[in-house]
Amino acid sequence: MTITSHPQQASAPRHSAIRRRPLTWFFALALGLSWLAWTPYILSENGVGLWHWTFPGGSLGSQMLGVLPGAYLGPIGSALLVTATTEGRAGLRAWRGRMTKLRVSWRWFLVVALSVPAALTITTTALTDQNPVMPSTAVLAAYVPGLIMQMITTGLAEEPGWREFAMPHMQRRFGPLVATLVVGVVWGCWHLPLFLTEWGGGPHVDPSRPLAFLGTTLAFSFVMTWVFNRSCESMPLVMLLHTSVNNFFSVAWSDMFPSAETETTTYAFLIASMLAAGVILLATRGRLGLTSLPPVR
Repeated sequence: MTITSHPQQASAPRHSAIRRRPLTWFFALALGLSWLAWTPYILSENGVGLWHWTFPGGSLGSQMLGVLPGAYLGPIGSALLVTATTEGRAGLRAWRGRMTKLRVSWRWFLVVALSVPAALTITTTALTDQNPVMPSTAVLAAYVPGLIMQMITTGLAEEPGWREFAMPHMQRRFGPLVATLVVGVVWGCWHLPLFLTEWGGGPHVDPSRPLAFLGTTLAFSFVMTWVFNRSCESMPLVMLLHTSVNNFFSVAWSDMFPSAETETTTYAFLIASMLAAGVILLATRGRLGLTSLPPVR
C-alpha cells in the first residue's frame, strides 16, 4: 500500500457519480457555487445590510465585483468541471471548438441584433402608451461596446452552462419541450437570491417582480432553444440573443423612454418573450427547431 493510493480511491467514486449523473451535478454545482459566492454581496449594504460594507464603484462596480464572480463560478465553471470529469481534455477541446465556431450566416446575427430591441421597444410602447424617443448620439455610440461587454460578462458566464452544456443533454433524454421547461425554471431560480440585492430591487422588493422574472426566463427559454437548435447550436448567436436584451435595457431603454418607470422593463420583456414563445411553439409544433436528436457528447 502506498500513500498516493488513498486520494485515488477516494476520488474514484466521486468521479463515477459525476459520470453517472452529469446533469444533476451540473445543476447542483451551478446553483450552489453561485449562491455561495453571492453571499457576501447579499449580506452587504448592497443587499440585506447584515454586513456593514458597501461594494465600491456604484451600481456597475458592485455588480462587477459582487455579481459577476458568482456568475462565472456557477454555470460556466460547473459546465467546465463536469465536462473535464466526464470527458477529459478531449471534451474540453471539443467544448472550446463549439464555443467559438460560427455555424450560421451573418444574417442571423443581424436579425437577432435588430429584432430584440425592436420587440422590446414595441412592448414598452404598448405598456406605457409612450412613443419612443430617438436615443442620443452618446447612447448610439455606446451600444455596440456595451453589447461586446455584455457578451464577455453575462453571455460568457451563463450560456456555456445553460444552453451549451445542459440543453443537449436534456433534449436527448427528454425532448425539447421538457428540456426547455427544466432549463428555464432552473435558470430563473438561479437568479432569485439576487433579488435581495440592489440588482433585483433589494430585500423589500415586491414579490410580483421575481415571479414575473421567473415567467420571463421560462418563456424566453423557448426562444433561446429555438435559436440554439435552428442555428446548429451556435453559441455566439445564442449569447448575442441573451445579451441583446440586457444591453438594450442597460444602455438605450431609459433614454428612449425617459418618463417610464424602471419596473416596466420586467413586464415588457415578459410580454415580448411570451408572444415570441407562443409563435415559435405553434410554428414548430413543439419541436423548437430540433430536426433530430443531438449525438451523445
